[in-house]
Amino acid sequence: MKAIKSLFIIVLSAVLFISCKVSPHESMMEGKYEPTWESLSQYGEAPEWFQDAKFGIWAHWGPQCQPEQGDWYARGMYDEGGDQYGWHVQNYGHPSEFGFKDVINLWKAEEWNPDQLMALYKKAGAKYFFTLGNHHDNFDLWDSKHQPWNSVNMGPKKDIVAGWEKAARANDLYFGVSIHSAHAWTWYETAQRSDKEGPKAGIPYDGKMTKEDGKGKWWEGYNPQDLYVQDHPLSKNSEDTHMIHSQWGWGNGASIPSQEYSQNFFDRNVDMINKYNPDLVYYDDTSMPLWPFSDQGLRAVAHFYNKSLRENNGKNEAVVFAKILTDEQKECLVWDVEKGTPDQKQDKPWQTCTCLGHWHYDESVYNNDWYKPAKTVVHMLIDIISKNGNMLLSVPMKGNGTIDDKEQKILEDMASWMEVNEEAVFGTRVWKIFGEGPVAEASNPLHAQGFNEGRHAPYTSEDIRFVTKRNILYAHVLAWPESDKVTIKSLARGSSLLEGSIKKISMLGSNEEISFTETSDGLVVDLPKGVKPNEISFALKINCD
Repeated sequence: MKAIKSLFIIVLSAVLFISCKVSPHESMMEGKYEPTWESLSQYGEAPEWFQDAKFGIWAHWGPQCQPEQGDWYARGMYDEGGDQYGWHVQNYGHPSEFGFKDVINLWKAEEWNPDQLMALYKKAGAKYFFTLGNHHDNFDLWDSKHQPWNSVNMGPKKDIVAGWEKAARANDLYFGVSIHSAHAWTWYETAQRSDKEGPKAGIPYDGKMTKEDGKGKWWEGYNPQDLYVQDHPLSKNSEDTHMIHSQWGWGNGASIPSQEYSQNFFDRNVDMINKYNPDLVYYDDTSMPLWPFSDQGLRAVAHFYNKSLRENNGKNEAVVFAKILTDEQKECLVWDVEKGTPDQKQDKPWQTCTCLGHWHYDESVYNNDWYKPAKTVVHMLIDIISKNGNMLLSVPMKGNGTIDDKEQKILEDMASWMEVNEEAVFGTRVWKIFGEGPVAEASNPLHAQGFNEGRHAPYTSEDIRFVTKRNILYAHVLAWPESDKVTIKSLARGSSLLEGSIKKISMLGSNEEISFTETSDGLVVDLPKGVKPNEISFALKINCD
């Protein structure tokens, strides 16, 4: 008996030892980068491949696209009196009975064809592709180890990230994943509310439901708090639905997430990075996810950088984006500007993220023809690359996994422009100045994350943007002139900007060598008569010695 007892103690000790050694959490890969701003500043600048790529397309697609009612649906559907709330009640039922968890169950992505879409995106010029990994709705779009509310367990019952990754790699596109879940903690606070008026006044919405409430329901066995994470006090002035914007950096009375929540954010990020090996990761956060109250965002980035070093022979080829960065933080990450463009050239590579319509699919955008036309998108891209930036363009997708015919046409128009002008886009670098003309000379400051697009005067033939490649200067002219001449003031005779002399000028899309005259007012270029490859813009190829 004594021997059996001794054996039992030995076995129990071994089990306890093993259980202590095996952590349910992910581990940060050790290496050159440590989870501090100082250590991450060794990053310095985005890799050459990213600077060459210039243009990416983004599938900002998840269960919030199922209603086709626009951005932030999983928050707005709980905002009594709002348009999304009204639509939700009319079409799905009251949010005390049919919450966002139930919208997830409706999302089947039944017509999603990532290979077909990726081929179109590549044709339109994309060199990298982004999938949504999760949004503020906290729903993971992969086979997530640390979030049971994911697209494999429910909804489409498909690994969305894996499907996009396979299609991107097959088309030789770099692959990125955007992560937005750091803010679910405060973003979902509207789900804690109840109606103030009407027959259901005072009946709580489903934001506080727990696993026990699921007996006999489609979601039996799942805990809604893993999705909504609302077992916490509300942020200051949470009843003001717009207050969250001033609390995005976790100040102004924002409810601060728990250590458990922050650890889960790290675990999910590292799980995604290890499974799908993205080239790029985008964080919809000010400076860094969960900063300054937690270092879990820093740890996730350090892991990603160290992993890249190990897999690329000591070279860090990874790209991580965040918003509203200080100059010091721009040494650590790539600055992302949302729906905007700085009005001056930047020293370091950066990125604009923008959208053809709204971030999540909105049928009203289609019905009212509110999409950006190809002309607007191309003009934005040209302006951005002249200032050392890249553009990430979201093409809104319906819940079923398709894009609509108007978006298809925009991408085809872009493909036609790219077919002629791509050499003046990809692999180029900034020149001594980014451009000239009325828009270049006007001030157009950014607001918060960006948000200054479309705030400038219409482009004219005087609006010109410059990029270079080896001994070639490309001058993008953003509108067709009424005459057959273009004057480039920055290249006036004797200009200190141009080293050497101009040997030859041609227009992309034409085989004709065109004449030019250097005057004291500018370089006057005679355009080929009757040649107009497209209605969007054209590029002059200026060969210098």
